[in-house]
Amino acid sequence: MNILVIDAQGGGLGRQLIKAVREKLPEARITAVGTNSVATAAMLKEGADMAATGENAVKVAAEEADVIMGPVGICIADAMGGEITKKMAVAVGRSRARRILIPFQNCNTYIAGVGSGKTAQLIADAVGELTRQQV
Repeated sequence: MNILVIDAQGGGLGRQLIKAVREKLPEARITAVGTNSVATAAMLKEGADMAATGENAVKVAAEEADVIMGPVGICIADAMGGEITKKMAVAVGRSRARRILIPFQNCNTYIAGVGSGKTAQLIADAVGELTRQQV
């Protein structure tokens, strides 16, 4: 299974996702793509098999992924402090990969029914869904 984790800013959520996925699916191939080098470095340090940075990296990796994981903002152009470009959001949306998104209430986006779950709880739920729906 080829899992793509995308994150922006400091890469903290991506780092936590990679750690949780590694614990449950140590055999998974994890590619980390950061919108900036700080996010990429954080995810690579946590144990991603491969890492890259930027818009084209998101496009290429999204085409090759079986599963895409990250915050919901990766699907919204100009989200995450403006780090998600329109081309990045389109690449994630058009990918044939299954998307498992962490539903943060940010980027001027309210996701009804989610409530205010703690990050650890949201990550556990995302990884649980990943293990239930293995490709």
